[in-house]
Amino acid sequence: MTRLAALDIGTNTALLLIADLDQRSNTLTTVFNAQEIIRLGKGVDAAGNINADAVWRLIACLKKYQSVIAQYGVTDIVAVGTSALRDAKNRHEVIQAVAEETGIHITTLSGAEEAELTFLGAVAGWHRLPECFMVIDIGGGSTELVIGSMDGIASRVSLDIGAVRISERFFTSAPPIARELETATQFITDTLAGELASFIEGRDGVFGVAGTIVTLGQLAKGLKQFSNEVHGFALHYRDVHRLAQTFARSTLQEMIALGVEAGRADVILAGTLILHQYMRLFAVKTVTVSTQGLRYGLALRALRTS
Repeated sequence: MTRLAALDIGTNTALLLIADLDQRSNTLTTVFNAQEIIRLGKGVDAAGNINADAVWRLIACLKKYQSVIAQYGVTDIVAVGTSALRDAKNRHEVIQAVAEETGIHITTLSGAEEAELTFLGAVAGWHRLPECFMVIDIGGGSTELVIGSMDGIASRVSLDIGAVRISERFFTSAPPIARELETATQFITDTLAGELASFIEGRDGVFGVAGTIVTLGQLAKGLKQFSNEVHGFALHYRDVHRLAQTFARSTLQEMIALGVEAGRADVILAGTLILHQYMRLFAVKTVTVSTQGLRYGLALRALRTS
């Protein structure tokens, strides 16, 4: 039995999973989950670098996680970075600073690696799956689309559209002005349309992961805050459409009052637009919400290679 800590360091959030890996039964058991919004990718799209404040937010978060990891008697730690670290010209300096301050060594994943691990993690523990299914992961800096089956992945792509990236590139206020909203929507549409032919097959069995989709599931379910009840929830296009319209005319305070986490309110519209345009273009009626994702894929990979 191995107790693993898997750290997913994204553009907007840092997530921790502590899980028990049983090699004899080939099973993964969740012990503890946590997430913290650190906005590591703030300004990366425009400046090309991760700024010093973001680095210290990351280090402070990881130090908190280290105390939890110690309490749970973890034997192995794996930490990965995604879009913000992929794009940052100073990623090596950031990784070195984190290692010096915390002893945690971060590996930067390629977009293809992120897509594959997210695909594995999103459906971990699911007993009934379609023969062919798709996973969409809307992150802060990128969106991953993966299609395949329990036998393996057929196609995968990582697109440079994410909730933080789109918000910083196109929006100057909340709510945005009409032209900003129109331009952002067209950019998202054009990016997704280029992948239509490769990913249309899996539209009848779609699983969605990460903060935007989990938050939309929470709100569509009528919850004011996150609950594990949202795992497995069927998020309908009509709900995504309604929430996209609501966010497009709301201030940050109004979105927080609806139940959007304070650190996510300024990027939830962009993330919702990505999901909305994906569902519209691909004629997807429902997305099944998964509260799992990349960190679970890391744990499964560790289980399979141990």
